Amino acid sequence: MDLLKKNIHMDRVRAEAANQITLEDDINIPENKPDVSTLNLEKGNVVIEEVKPGTDAVTIRGRLGFSLLYHTMEEGGRLVNLEGKIPFEEKLHLQGALPTDTVTVNGEVEDLSVNIINSRKLNLQSVVTLSAQVEELYDEEAPIGIHGEELVEYRKMPMNLAQIAISKNDIFRIKEEINLPSNYPNIFQILWDTVSLGDVEFKVLEEKLTLQGDIHLFVLYEGEGEEHPIRSFETTMPFSGVLDCHGCREGMLPDIRYTLGQQELTVRPDFDGEERSIGMELSLDINIRVYEEEQTEVLSDIYGVTKEINTVTQPASLRRLLSKVTGKTKVTDHIRIKSGSAGILQILHSEGHVLLARQEVVENGILLQGSLLVKVMYIAGDDETPYAGMQAQIPYQYTLDVPEISPEDMGKVHAQVEQLQVTMLDGEEMDVKAILTFTTTVFKSIPMELIRQVVVSDLDTAKLGELPGMVIYTVKAGDNLWNIGKKYYVPVGSLRELNELGSDDLKTGQKLLIVKGG
Repeated sequence: MDLLKKNIHMDRVRAEAANQITLEDDINIPENKPDVSTLNLEKGNVVIEEVKPGTDAVTIRGRLGFSLLYHTMEEGGRLVNLEGKIPFEEKLHLQGALPTDTVTVNGEVEDLSVNIINSRKLNLQSVVTLSAQVEELYDEEAPIGIHGEELVEYRKMPMNLAQIAISKNDIFRIKEEINLPSNYPNIFQILWDTVSLGDVEFKVLEEKLTLQGDIHLFVLYEGEGEEHPIRSFETTMPFSGVLDCHGCREGMLPDIRYTLGQQELTVRPDFDGEERSIGMELSLDINIRVYEEEQTEVLSDIYGVTKEINTVTQPASLRRLLSKVTGKTKVTDHIRIKSGSAGILQILHSEGHVLLARQEVVENGILLQGSLLVKVMYIAGDDETPYAGMQAQIPYQYTLDVPEISPEDMGKVHAQVEQLQVTMLDGEEMDVKAILTFTTTVFKSIPMELIRQVVVSDLDTAKLGELPGMVIYTVKAGDNLWNIGKKYYVPVGSLRELNELGSDDLKTGQKLLIVKGG
């Protein structure tokens, strides 16, 4: 007698760990750069250069790239951009990792601060979170039927099971050419830029994925001419595209994450040969997971009528889609510039980044706690240092509604700023209004004992002899036709037919006629 089995394709995180590291360095101003008067803005990004997995550990080598904008000590407070990097190497404990594993590592800048030591030296400190995980694909063998000559009874459990259909990483590249409006001066050099994405959506179609969204670009630049006027330019442009995805079909469930990877801005001549065009090249690093739900009947129990049937089981965990959910929350606050700073004349640019410090499963939801990091560039009322920047962290707490969720069902939560509006209240205070969006796909774990093997043997004659040839059985609480038939080695269909039952529902105290061999 053989079991008929079906492979249920699964994925899981076999090992994961995270750690915060502090990077600090003194930055000397290069000889070709002027002295520092005041600092305006800073930004950083983590680049992972090498990942070496070992036994229960992973060694990560990378760098923190940084960019600083400062006013010089020259008359008029000219703006200058300074870029650099701080290398690091960190060994992270990763329980369960093996030297042959592929380890995915992400780095995120949690905090970055720069202080002036003197006009030629700065001190930079940063807190970076490194997270590593080992993901693996595997098959769970689910019994779906039985084949053999012996007379057996079996029952199946109908289940909606989620299988992973596509698991891969891909890169989507974006190239755009942006021309300045006619009333803007030509570009001498770009001093500062920020690029962010918004409203990114993915759709699964036949053999492909489509994506669309918006690119938000801000540029502060030095214009051509004797005065080198400083101008800011901001724009939003849509993008769309298609990724090949062999095996994709409409109706599948996408769980797709993306990060903005390499980005490059270059100043190019326009059709008239003037430096008025900005060439932008971006890459999106895309982590693609596509799932498929399928109705499957899993063999849950077997018993013999003419033979003794014993089963060997092993614990397993299958899953079904619990919820693909999106939630939004509003964040509002007032932020003030530092005491003694020159007042605000005009806000040039603002940007926000969601920091997710804690996520915890609570009753019917996921509790999310963290902060919105807001950075603002503005024109200040100081002729010597007319440009200024500030940042603030605004805390938030939000519960993402996920009915029936349990701690073992936790999914990855993706957070982003959907809308951000920063307006002046007066020369020292700004009003911040933002909408934060959280999305996640949660699968419900289904722990169960799966039948792995069937052992057939002759009936125990002594045990069989103790059972009466015919009996009137009184139904007890918890009884059903299955366990009654299993106890007396009688097919369920025979019980149903002999007792003229219209359904399998039984009532406590009900009388059933049982005939051995019936």
